[in-house]
Amino acid sequence: MPRQKFLGTLKWKGYIIKSMKNVIDALTERGFIEQISSEELKKIVEKPIRFYIGFDPTADSLHLGNLVGIIALTWFQKFGHHPYVLLGGATGRIGDPSGKSQERAFLSDETLLGNVKSIGAFFDHLFSHGGERPKIINNDQWFSKFSLVDFLRDVGKHFRLGTMLGKESVRARLESEEGMSFTEFSYQILQAYDFYYLSQKEKVILQLGGSDQWGNITAGIELSRRLNGEALYGLTFPLLTRSDGKKFGKSEEGAIWLSPEKLSPYQFYQYLVRLPDADVIKLMKMLTFMSMEEIREYEESMKAPGYIPNTAQKKLAEEVTRFVHKEEGLQLALRVTDVAKPGSSIELNANTLSQIAEDMPSSILSLEEFIDQKYTDVASKVGLVESKSEAGRLIKNGGAYLNNEKVEDPSFRLTREHLIDGKFAVFGAGKKKKILIKID
Repeated sequence: MPRQKFLGTLKWKGYIIKSMKNVIDALTERGFIEQISSEELKKIVEKPIRFYIGFDPTADSLHLGNLVGIIALTWFQKFGHHPYVLLGGATGRIGDPSGKSQERAFLSDETLLGNVKSIGAFFDHLFSHGGERPKIINNDQWFSKFSLVDFLRDVGKHFRLGTMLGKESVRARLESEEGMSFTEFSYQILQAYDFYYLSQKEKVILQLGGSDQWGNITAGIELSRRLNGEALYGLTFPLLTRSDGKKFGKSEEGAIWLSPEKLSPYQFYQYLVRLPDADVIKLMKMLTFMSMEEIREYEESMKAPGYIPNTAQKKLAEEVTRFVHKEEGLQLALRVTDVAKPGSSIELNANTLSQIAEDMPSSILSLEEFIDQKYTDVASKVGLVESKSEAGRLIKNGGAYLNNEKVEDPSFRLTREHLIDGKFAVFGAGKKKKILIKID
C-alpha cells in the first residue's frame, strides 16, 4: 500500500491548519525558509521522513532565538514527519564558530553533561502533550569512540581545504582580529559527520538549522555523497532578528531563557508583550501556529483607527508562552501581570504575593534598608532603574509606582505603612516593569 500524502485540512492541538500539500508549502507561506538544498525536497516531504535539528549545550537552557528551530521541528512533526533532536555533548566541547566574533570559552565535561540533561528534560516536558516525541540523541555517543588518527583517516580525508576555507563562517573569522583556531575550524567536519552518522544509523535524510548553519549542513550532504553516494537534504530558516537588525533572545536583564528555572513564565510573557509593533507580525508567523488568515487580520487591525495598543502583542505573548510553558505557565503569567498592574482589582496581600514571589523579579532587603529611605534610593538599589537620577526622572514623568499607586514626589520616603502585611512592597517603572521587594 502506498504511503499517504498529506493533503486536506490538518488539525493539531486545537489549531486548524490550512490545506497544504506539504510542510514546505506551509513554511514558505510564513516566510520560514531561507534556503533548501534541492527542489526535490518538496516532493520528498509528501511522504513521512526522518529529520533532525541540533543544539549545542552551551548553557543549561535554550533561549528565545532557539525557539525558531523548535517551531520548525514542530511544523514537520505536525505534517507526520519523525523528529530527532541532537544535543552536542561532543561538539559543545568545541563551540560552533558560525555567527560568533570570537572563540567560546570551553566548558567542563561535568557542566556539559549537566546542560545536556537539562535541555533533554526541557524537550521531554515540551512535547509531553501526546503523540510522537522527538528522539533525543547525544553525539558524544559516537565521537567518544573515535581516536584522533582514526577520525582523520576515515572522515577527514574526504574534506578539501579549499571548500572548508570558502565557508562564510570561516571567512568571517579568518578576517577578524582574533582569527580562528584549528579546533573551531574542525567544527564543520564534526557536524558533517553527525549528519552522515544519523543517515546511516537512523535513516535521517534531512537536517534543519538556522541560516548560519548552511555551510555545516552542506558539508554533511557532501560527505554522504562522497562516502556512499546517498542524497541528503538541508533546509535553513532565517535567524530571529528584530526590526533594528539585532538578534532576538536578549533583554536588558539578559537572555530570554526558555527554562522556567532561569526565567519565570511572567518575565517571558512580559518580554513579548513589550515588543514594538514592527516585530509582532513577523513573530506571529515564525513563533506561533496561528493561521495566516488570523495573522493577516491582526496586521490589518493594527493599521485601523481605534486599534487598542498592544492587542497584537498580548496575543503573541499568550500563544508563545502557552507553547513554551503550557497553559499553567500562561495562566500564572497572566495572574502575576494582573496583580502587578496599576488599578488591579486583585488585592495586594502577603498571601497573594507569596504565591507569585518566585515568578516575578524580586529583591530582598532588610527592614533598615527600606524604612525611612527615599523611593529613588531604593528603586536604584533593587535595579528598577539604573541610577537615583533616573528614578527621579521616572517620578517626574509619572511612571513611578509603589504598590500600584503612583509616586509623585521625588523626595518621597518609605515608611512601615508602605509594606504589605509588613513583608512586601511592589515597585514599578511604568505599567510593565515590576520588582517585588521582600523584607528579610
